[in-house]
Amino acid sequence: MSMNVGTPGDSEEPEVMMDINTTPLIDVMLVLLVMLIITIPIQLHSVNLEMPVGAPPTSLIKPEKIQIDIDNNSVVYWQGLPVSAQELEANMKAVALATNQPEVHLRPNKDASYAVFANVLSSTKRIGLNRIAVIGSEQFVQ
Repeated sequence: MSMNVGTPGDSEEPEVMMDINTTPLIDVMLVLLVMLIITIPIQLHSVNLEMPVGAPPTSLIKPEKIQIDIDNNSVVYWQGLPVSAQELEANMKAVALATNQPEVHLRPNKDASYAVFANVLSSTKRIGLNRIAVIGSEQFVQ
């Protein structure tokens, strides 16, 4: 803190100047800011995927393919036949019990409701089908 009182021989009364020296305060604040930035952990926005490692095993038996289509009116088809949500789940449960699970090819129309697609995809995961492929993505490229 500093104070300027002037010279003793002045006839006029000078103003008393009392200002805080803010330079040390700014220095301390900058050091604290740098310490805070360094100590904050790095946030990673990642999705953990279990990717296969190594060469895939060779199999002479080709797996069966199950085709699930979703048309532009959000109607779900199992192997070309329209099915309700209950029938779809029943068919998925029957397929999931097989020892050699078939590949499930899910092909949505680009005008179909996303909620229907997400529901079918989540049902396959919940029921235990793990060989799923979303096909027909070329229609989404503009």
